[in-house]
Amino acid sequence: MGTGNFWLYLLVMFGVTYLIRVLPFVAFHRKIENKYVRSFLAYIPYTVLGAMTFPAVLYATGSMVAAAAGVAAAFAAAYRGKGLFTVAVCASAVAFAAGLIL
Repeated sequence: MGTGNFWLYLLVMFGVTYLIRVLPFVAFHRKIENKYVRSFLAYIPYTVLGAMTFPAVLYATGSMVAAAAGVAAAFAAAYRGKGLFTVAVCASAVAFAAGLIL
């Protein structure tokens, strides 16, 4: 992956998440009272970002098994309520260790 592709991907992710956040403000001029619609709109940016980055995670290590181990570690740390930095460090460490072992 070249540096140019990285910036293009980053720009696209920024644009998509920004548009999804701004679109409700442009489309609806009054406050949205429905708690289900508000909840749905609050989680969309995280969903889109996850859907755009998840496939790259599986191919980042060069070994699908090491990548799967890293993803499993990330899910386990996130499920236990750890912060983003802790989840990323755990996933990276497990993927690196699995890559060394394999």
